[in-house]
Amino acid sequence: MNPLCGRCNRVVYPTEKINCLDKYWHKGCFSCEVCKLTLNMKNYQGFDKKPYCSQHYPKTSFTSVADTPENLRLKQQSKMQSQVLYKEEFEKNKGKGFSVVVDTPEMQRIKKTQDQISNIKYHEDFEKSRMGGDAPNYDADQAYQPQPASQSYNYDPQPVRAAAPPATSGGKRYRAVYDYAAADEDEVSFLEGDIIMDVQQIDEGWMFGRVERTGQQGMLPSNYVESA
Repeated sequence: MNPLCGRCNRVVYPTEKINCLDKYWHKGCFSCEVCKLTLNMKNYQGFDKKPYCSQHYPKTSFTSVADTPENLRLKQQSKMQSQVLYKEEFEKNKGKGFSVVVDTPEMQRIKKTQDQISNIKYHEDFEKSRMGGDAPNYDADQAYQPQPASQSYNYDPQPVRAAAPPATSGGKRYRAVYDYAAADEDEVSFLEGDIIMDVQQIDEGWMFGRVERTGQQGMLPSNYVESA
């Protein structure tokens, strides 16, 4: 018999099941108790058998009684179980044909390179979609000019950053309801109460905008802001 989800109390089928915090969850239901940000086995923090993001994890002060050998053993066992479940999930979704996931230095270097390439491709596609109407027009009679033979064709791809749009651009304005610290290079940090200008919706969970206070722009979670 399939178990029930710890969030919505509906049946959880094996293809969408997450087993964590002594409960079963739908992948979409495994979210922060405060801000509802969708979590995974790598970025969640559990408290009282409930998942939280790093921003809203309850601040607690542990005493010497709480850090008993038995509690430390249970904590280590839970950590090992989470790692095993994560690797099993990875094998099911990504690694058909692979038997073991080994985090060797070489594998970590390859993964980091692949992540950088993916980020570069994402930024290039994103900037092209934003600036698609600004491509230069060339005259029909303009002949193709070949490059000199001595010119180097080595291309070092870098993420394309558009200049921050002026404050009078008329974009949507939002107000931050929580503090947020950027977790990646393409994200932007802000404080509660900051005004986010020129906001563009990227997908259901993320936006792109510019912080009026700092002038910095980047990606930000949509559930950390509200319409100003």
